[in-house]
Amino acid sequence: MNAPSPPAAAPHTLPIRPIETPRGVRAWLVEDQSAPLVALRFAFRGGASQDPADKAGLANMMSGLLDEGAGPYDSAAFQERLDEFAVELSFDADRDSLGGGLRTLTRHRAEAFEMLRLALVEPRFDDDAVERIRAQISAGLKHEAKDPDSIVGRAFAEAAFPNHPYGKSVNGSLETVPSLGRADIAALNRRLIARDNLVIGIVGAIDAAAAAAALDRIFGDLPAKAELAAIPTVAPARIGETVISHLDIPQTAIRFGRAGVARKDADFIAAMVVNHIFGGGTFQSRLFKEVREKRGLAYSVSSSLIANEHSALLFGGTSTKNERAGEALQVIREQIASLSTEGPSDEEIEKAKKYITGSYPLRFDSSTKIAAQLVHMQLDELGLDWMQRRNALVNAVSRADVTRVAHRLFGDGALLVAAAGQPRGL
Repeated sequence: MNAPSPPAAAPHTLPIRPIETPRGVRAWLVEDQSAPLVALRFAFRGGASQDPADKAGLANMMSGLLDEGAGPYDSAAFQERLDEFAVELSFDADRDSLGGGLRTLTRHRAEAFEMLRLALVEPRFDDDAVERIRAQISAGLKHEAKDPDSIVGRAFAEAAFPNHPYGKSVNGSLETVPSLGRADIAALNRRLIARDNLVIGIVGAIDAAAAAAALDRIFGDLPAKAELAAIPTVAPARIGETVISHLDIPQTAIRFGRAGVARKDADFIAAMVVNHIFGGGTFQSRLFKEVREKRGLAYSVSSSLIANEHSALLFGGTSTKNERAGEALQVIREQIASLSTEGPSDEEIEKAKKYITGSYPLRFDSSTKIAAQLVHMQLDELGLDWMQRRNALVNAVSRADVTRVAHRLFGDGALLVAAAGQPRGL
């Protein structure tokens, strides 16, 4: 599709309109008539966390099959029809949701919406499509089995979340994916794809009445209620331990983490500031300066707050020469200890807040990004006024807040560490 996305308004000026259709489908709409485009993003709560214990990768495989044939169209015919009307349609799965997105010119929106309806309401899951997607996923898993970053990521997740869905890869494994059949996929589809666990964001040249009619057409025939398994909320395990995957390679991939701060926790905004200072702020972060700039231990090093629905994690990683792995991790531990006991400086706090607030509008510079943010806000239950409140909340974070939350985040400095390579000094 060659037409550009419409220019996005500043976040605080976006007129978000909640709508509910006659059939009870709810969505958030941003009407923008400046370009003849409509972008739609949606998510069903559940995702890969709903994979049966012995069928890891099932939600991911299902997401890969939803545009591989539906209704009267087999895979080839379905893709040809999308191409004919220049429709962008995709699906994806993560730990806590299964979602998708659509982008279309307004003159083709009826055809685009019908293709999305078919994919969700009448998926075919033809045997040849299942085998093709299985082969693609398996090829990716074989590559991951030799990739140090993938190996260490899996090792960390398995150690942090034993006997929990978060301990398994969204993509599944070479042991589970071959066993996933059409019946498994169809059963998960029936449990997961429903109206009561659905959130939608729609942006572009479409008014509320037309949007409501379209949403009823697309989603109205889905089952009213999903059948989701209860997922326990857990803290990451094995904090203080080191797990090593021995690989005959010259570098060591390192992942580290400890309990984080939940998204709905009152300290989450302050934790964002702390993490930015620690390792989330790229060139300005302490880890970047201390690990890369001052000592040349690694090309990249970073940290992030991962606020999944059922667990919160402070997570970070780097890669370095085997002989310097212990040194790199020691520098990371020193920065954790410093932030936990002393907190950051006033200058670090102000720079972090300026970046976090100043970069926020970049999340709204296209209709597709805006639709994604509307879905994100609904999944996290942030409220319609989140765009107006968010930067004010960041600016209101005080030095006392940051110091207190830094100690809460880093505590005694104990970490779960996973490494892949031949690390020395761990």
